[in-house]
Amino acid sequence: MIETGLKGKVVVVTGGAAGIGRATAVRFAQEGCRVAVWDVNESAAPAVLDEIAEAGGEGVFYKVNVAESDNVKNALDSTLARWGTVNVLINNAGILRDGQLVKYRDGAVAGTMSDENFDAVIAVNLRGVFVCTRAVAPVMISGGGGVILSASSVVGLYGNFGQTNYVATKAGVIGMTRTWARELGRYNIRVNAVTPGFVATEILSSMPEKILASARGHTPLGRMGAPIDIANAYLWLASDAASFVHGAVIPVDGGIVVGT
Repeated sequence: MIETGLKGKVVVVTGGAAGIGRATAVRFAQEGCRVAVWDVNESAAPAVLDEIAEAGGEGVFYKVNVAESDNVKNALDSTLARWGTVNVLINNAGILRDGQLVKYRDGAVAGTMSDENFDAVIAVNLRGVFVCTRAVAPVMISGGGGVILSASSVVGLYGNFGQTNYVATKAGVIGMTRTWARELGRYNIRVNAVTPGFVATEILSSMPEKILASARGHTPLGRMGAPIDIANAYLWLASDAASFVHGAVIPVDGGIVVGT
């Protein structure tokens, strides 16, 4: 059995109340980590914390809008007051507001992606990663190192119909990851990203079944991912087993990129 070196580590998981984030919080708890869940969905806190405790970890929940610097600062201050440090930051929070850039029908513009929907996705998926990482990096520097992991997506690599805003954020996360790897490596902070394929979570519930069926059909493994698939990738990247993995963008997609 590979020793992860994670027991007792303090792990912050943004968007940790549901889906991939929730599976990630529980998976790290199974390794004996102390897990701070930062999420806007306060009503989910009791269930998430129960799962963390049952998995053998210690958990705390803070209501956080990751796009708001004051929210993040307050949550970080509270996390530090409780546990004294942050060893791993997982920038997992994300939202969808899909729509075509311009929808054209019968010789006229029938719709466009709104400013509000574009800005909402940029705020959470891109600005949120920036705000959280900017806040936590000094803690890791003063503490002698750490690990920063962020959720990109396969669509950030090859684009996707109807997702201008989402794709822009996920491509941006890749760029920020590679930049921060150059900037923070000297402080023993490893920075990596994962690019999930289609994963069966609540965030996909708004997508038409024909789109989901197409995704499964283009995935060589023939199935959608499960949240635990991504959680396990985060765990490995945070562990001592990946101590020389830095500036990487790791596909966890069932082969969908090669199948496209």
